[in-house]
Amino acid sequence: MPKIRIVDVTNRDGEQTARIVLSKLQKTIINILLDEMGIYGSELGFPLSPHEWNYINTNVELTKLPDDDGKPVIKDLRLEGWSRAVASDVEASLSKTGLTHLNLSISTSQQMLEWKFRGKFSPDDIIKMMTDAVTAALEGGCTSVGINAEDASRTDMEFLKDFGLAGKEAGAEILRYCDTLGYDDPCTIADRMAWLASEVQMPLETHCHNDLGLAVANSVAGAVAVCEAGQNAYINTTVNGVGERAGNADLVSCILALKHSSGLADKGYLDERIDTTKAFKLARYVAGSFGLPIPINQVGVGANAFAHESGIHADGALKDRHNYELYAFEDLGRGHEEVARTGREILTGQHGGAAGLEYVYSHLDLAFRDGDHTREVLTLVQYANLANQQPLVEEELRFIYHYPEIARKLLTYTP
Repeated sequence: MPKIRIVDVTNRDGEQTARIVLSKLQKTIINILLDEMGIYGSELGFPLSPHEWNYINTNVELTKLPDDDGKPVIKDLRLEGWSRAVASDVEASLSKTGLTHLNLSISTSQQMLEWKFRGKFSPDDIIKMMTDAVTAALEGGCTSVGINAEDASRTDMEFLKDFGLAGKEAGAEILRYCDTLGYDDPCTIADRMAWLASEVQMPLETHCHNDLGLAVANSVAGAVAVCEAGQNAYINTTVNGVGERAGNADLVSCILALKHSSGLADKGYLDERIDTTKAFKLARYVAGSFGLPIPINQVGVGANAFAHESGIHADGALKDRHNYELYAFEDLGRGHEEVARTGREILTGQHGGAAGLEYVYSHLDLAFRDGDHTREVLTLVQYANLANQQPLVEEELRFIYHYPEIARKLLTYTP
């Protein structure tokens, strides 16, 4: 049976949102949490950008570095880079990073050819640039390559077919259908992607923006249509739906729609590895890292997702949660009690010292071997606090303690 896998793009498309930014440590923790949740892939950034090189290479290193259980720190998550479909960009990216999967993107619509490229490239030029980039990626050591048709939803379908077939012949494995402006609706994207999957006979990936509030619906409809056409499908998501303009397709919403909606609950298309009990932890970490509070009505993870005040609803939910809840809060990793300190707090950060550091780590049941170990971790914590521009959280403190050399590389920038 064809399957739907999730490739999260929080660390690439999500982070290029205007007005927000992540540190390299935060991006790394997001990759680790995505891996723990069983997400198939993470488009982790831009390998052409020098400030990404240490981060990308250390994350590749984490796919090989053993944790306390002897398994890689990042166990199954496929790390994917994004590049323009320009052979020279691809060659430069691969010369500086250890990535083995690249997604190569180029605009395909007549709108973009005329008004973005200003008529410099013909449709044949676009295909030639893309295939040359695919060849460069494979010759440069990539084991798999995806091709992205930017503005696919406004692209002529025959040209999309030619684009996909040419990429496939060059060695590309996945064709990404980008609804760059959120222009599609569930009916049109399902029709277009089903036809495209049948014509090119290769896996397709949805990349949907939320300009009309349809990113999740479009992503699910498109991916299901591809499966029903006999091909594997991939959905690009971001955590909490963060993204350019009105955002991207929300990770949790897409997963819950595939698991619980009336027409899809029994289809079995969704990747079985996904563990939704990790969702709440991931959503809160990303919200804190971006400094963007989770909306109160956010699907699954918002404060009101399981809140009932109306008398009729409260009565029904207390009698049987199925009366007013499609899924249980426990399924999202919620329901635990949390304690907020109201008295003395000892924190650690850029101005912290050894005593405060030892106190904070003692509450994580972590001790230091000696003074040198304390000073090493303290220095890294100070720099991490500067990089994040906010107090460090448990996941970050633990990571620095267990992988100080990786943390040092993540915190190293050379302009």
